[in-house]
Amino acid sequence: MEFTGEYFNENANHRNCIDTVRPRTHCQDEGRARNHRGRRFLVPITVSLGIICLLLIAAIILQHFLPTTKRGYLWGPDGLFMSSELKSWSDSRQYCRERGADLVIINTEEKQRHISSFIKERVWIGLSDRENEGIMKWVDNSPLKQGFWATGQPDNYQERNEDCIELMPSDAVLENWDDRPCLENKRGICEK
Repeated sequence: MEFTGEYFNENANHRNCIDTVRPRTHCQDEGRARNHRGRRFLVPITVSLGIICLLLIAAIILQHFLPTTKRGYLWGPDGLFMSSELKSWSDSRQYCRERGADLVIINTEEKQRHISSFIKERVWIGLSDRENEGIMKWVDNSPLKQGFWATGQPDNYQERNEDCIELMPSDAVLENWDDRPCLENKRGICEK
């Protein structure tokens, strides 16, 4: 162990405080001075830790809101997300495609139940009869095998060219599809 002059000086001062019979004010003052120096370092450290905590909280809050405002509403590992903007069916599909996805294909009862469980508003799905009236096809060009139509749907109401399909969360889970004009604006459910 190597002893520096500082070590001896501090030990000598410490011995002076212990060995001398003079009043202890000198030693107390020296102890207070050491404590004061120690506290001077605590203030910047405490402030720095406080700032770091605030930044972490801000980052957590931002992570919570970023998916809902910038990239769409995310729903986890199943690759589903909802567009953040109201758009026509074609524009909703384009929104999905720009993000490496397409409007959702719902070809099982399980998937229909899953999607219906978190939808709170009318949304576009990837089904239409735009190419051939009355022949429903998914965005991947596969034909519709099983539908979850609301009562009386699809109806092409008053021949308004209701060629695009929405999911309506207010209806029963297995009966909530409706055909609507493709130019209506609503969010779309995308699937990667």
